[in-house]
Amino acid sequence: MVESLKKTGVVELPLHYGRAPNWLITRMRGLAREIVTVIIDEYGGSGLLRRLVDPHWFQALGCVLGFDWHSSGITTVVTWVLKQALKPEDHGVAVAGGKGRFSKRTPNEISKIGKKFNFSQDEVKALQYSSRISAKVDNTAIQAGYPLYHHAFFVDVEGRWVVIQQGICTADRTARRYHWFSGKIKSYVVEPHDAIVGEAVRERVLDMTARESEGNRRASVDLVEDGPRRVKRAFKAIRPKYQETLRKWTQGDLREDYSVNYLLMPRRINWRALKKAYEFHPKNYEELLGIQGIGPSTVRGLALISELIYGEKPSWKDPVKYSFCVGGKDGVPFPVDRPVYDEIIEVIGNAIEEAKIGDKERINAIRRLSTFLEKK
Repeated sequence: MVESLKKTGVVELPLHYGRAPNWLITRMRGLAREIVTVIIDEYGGSGLLRRLVDPHWFQALGCVLGFDWHSSGITTVVTWVLKQALKPEDHGVAVAGGKGRFSKRTPNEISKIGKKFNFSQDEVKALQYSSRISAKVDNTAIQAGYPLYHHAFFVDVEGRWVVIQQGICTADRTARRYHWFSGKIKSYVVEPHDAIVGEAVRERVLDMTARESEGNRRASVDLVEDGPRRVKRAFKAIRPKYQETLRKWTQGDLREDYSVNYLLMPRRINWRALKKAYEFHPKNYEELLGIQGIGPSTVRGLALISELIYGEKPSWKDPVKYSFCVGGKDGVPFPVDRPVYDEIIEVIGNAIEEAKIGDKERINAIRRLSTFLEKK
């Protein structure tokens, strides 16, 4: 199903401030509980997780629940509603984290979930690590201008998990959402996402998770192994006012025809974190990225130094994978691709029909979904 969703339209996800009213949240929570109960009964906890990681299904679920389809808040509100609707003891699925300060509670909440699901300490630590490294990757290894402000961690009784997290760009008031699924991840630092959802495609994005960045990832680790002093010399050498000393400093390592695609060095690098990394001796890029203090500026600095010294270019292509369709009511910017949503309509429609909810609320939910997908 994921393959069939690659060519879609575009949606604007403007930043909507404020809170959803309590009367809406209460009803969303009740309807969400019935929907997820039917899905889990029919397909199991993994069936729910596989649907949540699909960005179109997630968006459609928000519409069914009655939230604004085009708002950045659909991410935070729907995950919050699901966190309250899902009961670990009844559903075998639980949610940790949330928006802002709630995201910082994720490790402790995963521990509590682990006790309910009888996970071992090692299993709990592994889940906590997955939560932490997924946030670190999207906040640091991908630099598109969307620092995270929301992190939700879904986990089922079998230990499978989904991460849905979102970053914000205040400059143009847009949001970007990241979907992760444990069932498909082969590496945390090599194209690990099931989907990256947003409106804007940036011209220049440092993407250290791209396969094309593999050489740069290795070179960055090698630089750290050389120690902070050499990195500091390199950092000074390639700043603009020191450019005339670059060829001398590299002792002929640069080819005559070598050119840097994009040189924008960070203002500072966390030298303490680099010293810690040097003493830790990371075996790979994932271990380097996981070290506390290794942030966006340090990652960017290492990437650019690695490109200049070793000729290992990182990817500057925006990894955003999905964009939504605005909807067909007025056909702007173009009508909904109806076949894309057929399966979504069928799955959610069946779930609502079978759910134990009142006729009036069921009809209203179906009507909301139909309106969302209807062409003029």
